[in-house]
Amino acid sequence: MGATDVELDIGGMTCASCANRIERKLNKLPGVEATVNYATEKAKVSAPEGTTTEQLIATVKSAGYTAELPMSAVAEISVTAPTSDGVNELRQRLVISAALAVPVVLVSMIPALQFHNWQWLALALAAPVVVWGAWPFHRAALVNARHGAATMDTLVSVGVLAAFMWSLYALYFGTAGMPGMHMTFSLFAEPGSGAGEIYLEVAAAVTVFILGGRYIEARTKQESGAAIRALLELGAKSAIVLRDGIETPVPVGELTIGDKFVVRPGEKIATDGMVTDGASAVDMSMLTGESIPVEVGPGGRVVGATVNVGGRLVVEVTRIGVDTELARLGRLVEDAQTGKAEVQRLADRVSAVFVPIVIVLSLLTLVTWLLLGGSVEAAFTAAVATLIIACPCALGLATPTALLVGTGRGSQLGILIRGPQTLESTRRVDTIVLDKTGTITTGQMKLLGVVIAEGENPAELLEVTAAVEYGSEHPIARAIVTAAGANGEALARVASFTSHQGQGVAATVDGRAVVVGSATWIERDLSLTVPSRLRTAIDATEAAGHTAVVVSWGGAVRGVLTVGDSIKPTSAEAISRFRKLGLTPVLLTGDNAGAATTVAASVGIGDVRSGVSPAGKLQIIRSLQAEGRVVAMVGDGINDAAALAAADLGIAMGAGTDAAIAASDITVMSGDLLVVGDAIRLARRTLGTIKGNLFWAFAYNTAAIPVAMLGWLNPLLAGAAMALSSVLVVTNSLRLRGFTREAEG
Repeated sequence: MGATDVELDIGGMTCASCANRIERKLNKLPGVEATVNYATEKAKVSAPEGTTTEQLIATVKSAGYTAELPMSAVAEISVTAPTSDGVNELRQRLVISAALAVPVVLVSMIPALQFHNWQWLALALAAPVVVWGAWPFHRAALVNARHGAATMDTLVSVGVLAAFMWSLYALYFGTAGMPGMHMTFSLFAEPGSGAGEIYLEVAAAVTVFILGGRYIEARTKQESGAAIRALLELGAKSAIVLRDGIETPVPVGELTIGDKFVVRPGEKIATDGMVTDGASAVDMSMLTGESIPVEVGPGGRVVGATVNVGGRLVVEVTRIGVDTELARLGRLVEDAQTGKAEVQRLADRVSAVFVPIVIVLSLLTLVTWLLLGGSVEAAFTAAVATLIIACPCALGLATPTALLVGTGRGSQLGILIRGPQTLESTRRVDTIVLDKTGTITTGQMKLLGVVIAEGENPAELLEVTAAVEYGSEHPIARAIVTAAGANGEALARVASFTSHQGQGVAATVDGRAVVVGSATWIERDLSLTVPSRLRTAIDATEAAGHTAVVVSWGGAVRGVLTVGDSIKPTSAEAISRFRKLGLTPVLLTGDNAGAATTVAASVGIGDVRSGVSPAGKLQIIRSLQAEGRVVAMVGDGINDAAALAAADLGIAMGAGTDAAIAASDITVMSGDLLVVGDAIRLARRTLGTIKGNLFWAFAYNTAAIPVAMLGWLNPLLAGAAMALSSVLVVTNSLRLRGFTREAEG
């Protein structure tokens, strides 16, 4: 029986454990295989025939969340930008709550600030924080409770409400509301003392700290659709349609199959089509990664968003909208993001067990004290202290503080780290896949060598060739002109310039009829013989994946210029450092085997995969993962975006396209491959700091739970202990400021 793939937009998730709960619920349906991505808020479901979409949506709703089909295919690429309303609302909630909570914390923890009836001002300031500021946690806790589940939201909500409600009890029914009341610290709780103590600062501070962590998380999630938007921006916005011989500008969205449009040199091709008139070179690097432009003529296929770098073209539209190559690539990126395994945040994983245990222990403390004849006040004091000492204030800081310090230090070094899930990936990575063009190489055409026929002068050969090529915008021509240092004076020496699209150019320079072009054209159409010495150079150049430019005048071939991409000077050392980090390098490129093998040999890579399309790159990443490898992908082009998104760790070079950067987990702004190794080291160290923070946050508070249950810990001291654990977490995180780049060897 066949299976149907369905994608659902999920709403209402507040933490990674929500995604796991929805997954488990869906996977309980017969024959259903589902994965839910918390970051992108999407579910990918493979369901057997007979299972309807309505059943899937109903199952998600039964777990307490919302589900709906995505927008139509026509809109899926054009309107995927997420709204920022939720992030703005969370930021507003955080700022207002922090402004109200700071005075409460100061006046509660510093006896010198406790003026006459200060406790009532503290109540007035803390109440909005507890009710309105912490409302997202209360709401999530209620939803989870209705479905028999508990998360960190539950512990935050219960802890905040317990501290607040006991404070109300102490103010209205105990002695805490008396004028002149002061709070003091004591190591042990005195029987009945809970009626004279309030814990408003605990309720307010916990709310603000956890809101801060959620805001950082929401900012990261908001950017999850940035790769798709960056892809869209690559496309042309308008086209010049040719109708009855008249050129008319129209928006790209108005093009229909069969229309003919004009593409001038330097312009983007509006959509996929077939060339009907003209010949030119098209820069396909943003889609294929190949550094050398592709020559096209009548009957040749062109792809939307690529750039015409040569002559004028007339193109007939063959594909529009979601059927274009750009849209297909966009779907590849989106699919890769949705299917990417998000590592659950450590605090959420532990809280799934920790939260229910703490709540049960608190209730057990209350009941036990009452059964043993303790007073109601003493029982509640011990129960509240148990909740407060376990409340995840430090847990809320553990990840954001280390992430902020680590990413802040990274930004100073030109390293941008997307989020905590990125850090967990870096520790497990064992294979690093590298794109060639723009990553290991510079991505720019450059004159690599000059080979002359016997008796010729290399300087003269280069000067004459540059004069002929000076007026051309072709990347190969620009490389030759740049190498020769030619200027506008060269034009005065050139006459009778003629371009032979896709073959070469001819001109008269200082009275000499000079021809510059491919060896095939020179031999076949001009019937010139290439000397054996130059033929050897041409074969070696083409075997290495470079371009051989043959120059002739006076009826004889005078020399060969080699033009191609050059290797970055730090690439070889970077590969060596990857091996020291325990990473196996793999070269993955759209270029031909000759170019790929030559580059790989130069930098010390043994595993080479060449001639790979963007979809093929994605398949290779997934095949490596299927072998049990944890894969990092380094790239810079739009053709790398899907592979970057699918890899366990995507690293984009900052000199690359916006789409590649948006699809990645780490961005190296300098474009230096050495910094990639530093980025992995920084990410691993930041992860180690987060794990250390989480360990101490749990260990510190958990060790005090038995003390609180025995009634030996004043709830106010429990709040102070919790604050101290936060100080330890922040201090540990600040150590990341000392991270430095590894010196070049």
